[in-house]
Amino acid sequence: MALITLRKNLYRLSDFRMHGTLATLKSQPPTHVHKVVKDCPCSWFCSQQPEPFKVRFHHARCKKFHLENGNDLHPLRGPVFSQVSDWDRLDQNVKNQDSQRFYKRLSNLTSSEEVLSFISTMETLPDTVAAGALQRICEVEKKDGDQGLPKEILENSIFQALCFQFEQEPSELSNTSLVTALQALILLHVDPQSSLLLNLVAECQNRLKKGGLEVHNLCILGESLIRLYSPGCEILELIISQLQGEKLETFTPEDIVALYRILQACAEKVDEHQPFLNKINNFSLSIVSNLSPKLMSQMLTALVVLDQSQALPLIIKLGKYVVRHIPHFTHKELGRVLEAFIYFGHHDRFLTKALEQHVAAFHLTLDPEVVSRVMEYCSRKLILSKRILSAVAETFVCQSEKFSPSQISTLMEPFGKLNYLPPNASALFRKLENVLFTHFNYFPPKALLKLLHSCSLIECHPVNFMAKIFHPFFLQRLQGEESHLDRLSRAQLTQLFLTSILECPFYKGPKLLPKYQVKSFLTPCCSMETPMDFHLYNSVKIGLIDLLGARLYFASKVLTPYYYTIDVEIKLDEEGFVLPCTVNEDVHKRIALCIDGPQRFCSNSKHLLGKEAIKQRHLQLLGYQVVQMPYHEIEMLTRLELVEYLQRKLFSQNTVHW
Repeated sequence: MALITLRKNLYRLSDFRMHGTLATLKSQPPTHVHKVVKDCPCSWFCSQQPEPFKVRFHHARCKKFHLENGNDLHPLRGPVFSQVSDWDRLDQNVKNQDSQRFYKRLSNLTSSEEVLSFISTMETLPDTVAAGALQRICEVEKKDGDQGLPKEILENSIFQALCFQFEQEPSELSNTSLVTALQALILLHVDPQSSLLLNLVAECQNRLKKGGLEVHNLCILGESLIRLYSPGCEILELIISQLQGEKLETFTPEDIVALYRILQACAEKVDEHQPFLNKINNFSLSIVSNLSPKLMSQMLTALVVLDQSQALPLIIKLGKYVVRHIPHFTHKELGRVLEAFIYFGHHDRFLTKALEQHVAAFHLTLDPEVVSRVMEYCSRKLILSKRILSAVAETFVCQSEKFSPSQISTLMEPFGKLNYLPPNASALFRKLENVLFTHFNYFPPKALLKLLHSCSLIECHPVNFMAKIFHPFFLQRLQGEESHLDRLSRAQLTQLFLTSILECPFYKGPKLLPKYQVKSFLTPCCSMETPMDFHLYNSVKIGLIDLLGARLYFASKVLTPYYYTIDVEIKLDEEGFVLPCTVNEDVHKRIALCIDGPQRFCSNSKHLLGKEAIKQRHLQLLGYQVVQMPYHEIEMLTRLELVEYLQRKLFSQNTVHW
């Protein structure tokens, strides 16, 4: 193992096994020292400034070190070192120390200055620990954002010595030190064209071609090269090829997730890598229980990017273990987990319960993006969780300023979709109205329309904004650069317009032009209604024939002039006699029979969805006698029981006329 020696005089920059990072510059002329350091680190680091910061040694700084034998060395930002004999004794002692002790000490340091000060006290330093020091510097600097190193660290003599030695003799490094140093320097925004990075990459390529890198190092190298170059570089394909030849049983859970991340970066070649991915997906079932929350989040994200819908057993098992870690995810990790489950359509009651507990406990401190993801999850899977919805409503009332317009739209949609008014509904919609008045023009047009439509589903009608959304200027914004308005937007506008007529007769603003209206709310896609359950319909049809005597006395799937489609329509004359469905004269009453299958209710619930509630409300206002027949009331009835049930539901008298 190569060793770094931090000795008493100046850097012995040419002797890096690592014998002398702070040793014998005195053996080289000062001009040579200046030239070496000037040539190497000048363009190492790319900062956020227009021009990269240039690191140099100056003669003035070199003069701060005494070059006379026997004098004490006072390095910049470092302690005073003892005499040569003390160094020799320390050198012997350090060689006997376990490197793990240094790793533990490094992990407890919280700043780059502390890391550099710590390693400056070492006489000899294993190259793996030196690489670990770079890695720790990277970790502490990244806590403040993705940016380059500050100037004082770049100019630190200890830091420069470390980098210089990694550049000069990369062949002396162990595999782990080599790839760890490369990874850390890339994350610290080293110039890809610097000799430091070019030398390290060249050494990695040399060892890679010889097949001398272990699995873990291959994974680190692969991710580093993706950051440095691009997923399409040839050397990355060689790394993937070598990883394919390894037994997955030799991979740690961290290596498996790193492999997912590498393949995620090459998502455009997913078809080519699919056989390998199938093996990884199957093997990953055995390691899910050993994954940390961070690794679970990364694995799920990769599965989404790689569109691994066929890996359903893995997704289900991840869902099972995610439940145990809900409180331990960071906000970003939890958001990605929920995004993956939304993408794959996965949900279960245990996950919902865990989210309920987490959101109820921390709703006032959750990141707005996490809140919107939780609400999107409930909305997509039709999960009516009153605890979640009520907690989020309270969060919005207290902290509305934290949410972006798009997040507000995503947050509010489930209230209408799931047909739920929270306990603080008046405060919630008062706050929403104030936000809309203040920031109306900042909302994306489609998000705004979706938001206002959701409000109308639960009878919180956006009367103050209808004139704006029916205005040609807003409709032009809504259409954008498309040749016509998409059908979903037209359907939402049409239902809002119908609401303004039926439920808000006092509204006297602009009307929606006919060219923006749909002819039916029931379409194969973007439907404002849920199609009828034909299994239930067939049962009801037999019962109606038995009750009414013939099929001609009722019609099915009837499109009304008001865009809604009625499951079953029955016509009655003034005396209560049933008329044939083909008769249009002397119709006194129309019965709209709603055969509500499970799809018209919230998941695992008897709570009607918002779009079905507004349909029944509108049909009643249009003069229909609405008769609801939920699936849970009729699916277990015998034929005779069904006839009796229909008679009770449809007619108030005991005798039926036809």
